[in-house]
Amino acid sequence: MISIHPDTRIDKLIKAHPDALEAIVSLSPSFEKLRNPLLRKLMTPRTSIRMACKVGGCSIEDFMQKMASLGFEIEQIQIEDMQEQKDSSMPEVLKAIEVNNLVEMDVRPMIASGNDPLEVILKQIGDLPSGHALKIINTFEPVPLIHLLKKKGFDSYVEHTGDVILTYFYHRATEVADVPREDAQAVNWDDAIQRFDGKFQTVDVRNLEMPLPMISILEAIQQLEVGQALFVYHKRIPVYLLPELYEKGYSYATKEISENEIHLIIFKE
Repeated sequence: MISIHPDTRIDKLIKAHPDALEAIVSLSPSFEKLRNPLLRKLMTPRTSIRMACKVGGCSIEDFMQKMASLGFEIEQIQIEDMQEQKDSSMPEVLKAIEVNNLVEMDVRPMIASGNDPLEVILKQIGDLPSGHALKIINTFEPVPLIHLLKKKGFDSYVEHTGDVILTYFYHRATEVADVPREDAQAVNWDDAIQRFDGKFQTVDVRNLEMPLPMISILEAIQQLEVGQALFVYHKRIPVYLLPELYEKGYSYATKEISENEIHLIIFKE
């Protein structure tokens, strides 16, 4: 049996032992989503034990004990490392914000109806006065949104309460430098089509539920060979994804086909 540590990827556990999936699911209701074969294929190679414990709201120590009961060997690590997720607490600056200054948004109904809440969130965050915080209620941790708003000067704190994920955004205490525009690497569609003719890999995310479209695209671009581009069929411009593409050095082109269909070409120079 393989030895594991907090940064071991979840896919290695599932491949190594036939009962690992059920053992993981038993630790938290949040892990029930791993029963979905597509979600499991996309998420587990990108998720470590440490990350999974954060999402599931369980301690690394409990996770390790469950894996040890299956025969996995646990690598010796520091106790404080094992307790890292358990000891996480709300920042003092967030605790100091008065209840009346906490703006609450439950985006679950919007997502359930197939609508993207990003535009509403960005409008709300843009109108957020100093000394206030925005509380987002959702069923998953909005990692792309956290990255996006961090660049806009907002810190965040995530709280896991069973199947509900609460994400708080509040003004950072220090000033931040201007960041590049989200469309800084957008290129001409016709030029991209001509350049990568016959060299496309394709992915269709139009029928996937959030956050699977972004996860699928990030997974697909990692499989591109030199000189290839990814052709994406999407329902909308993936605004959450654009800062991630910028950070990873990718360029992209977009073409609006209809009100509910967008095509994208993503490639690395």
